[in-house]
Amino acid sequence: MEVTLSEAATDDVKELHAMQVEAFQNLLEKYQDYDTSPASEGVEKVAERLKQDFTYYYFIRIGQKNVGAIRIIDPKDGTGKFISPIFVLPEFQGKGIAQKAIRLCETIHGGGLWGLATILQEPKNCHLYEKMGYRRTGKTSVINERLTLVFYEKLIQEAHFEERNL
Repeated sequence: MEVTLSEAATDDVKELHAMQVEAFQNLLEKYQDYDTSPASEGVEKVAERLKQDFTYYYFIRIGQKNVGAIRIIDPKDGTGKFISPIFVLPEFQGKGIAQKAIRLCETIHGGGLWGLATILQEPKNCHLYEKMGYRRTGKTSVINERLTLVFYEKLIQEAHFEERNL
């Protein structure tokens, strides 16, 4: 299955928001994190991010269907890139789609230091990022008694991209 990316525009905000809520709803119910969960964010928060000049939102697509999205924070000043959030609709999860989308974004945005955060209590998420070469930084953030965020980093050398693009 071929995964592609399509850059989202400001007029895509309602679709992005609806997909984000659907993708994170189960985690919101499980961890009851109403303050920071992407499922509890308003459409205006997504709209605000879309307008940031250092934010790049991409729809994750299979064929002509949007099945998720990924946001890359890339200030282009050498401070690094950060993935927040990435999500795949529930019916498309567990098929390697997120991994392919991240790889595509790494290629688009180039080498350097990449970072992300995920839920420590979700071993599948942690496994995904670790098998992609992301390493725990040692930093965590306790959100509530059920949920702790764990932070990851990965240093990608520019030569890595030159080899892949030959």
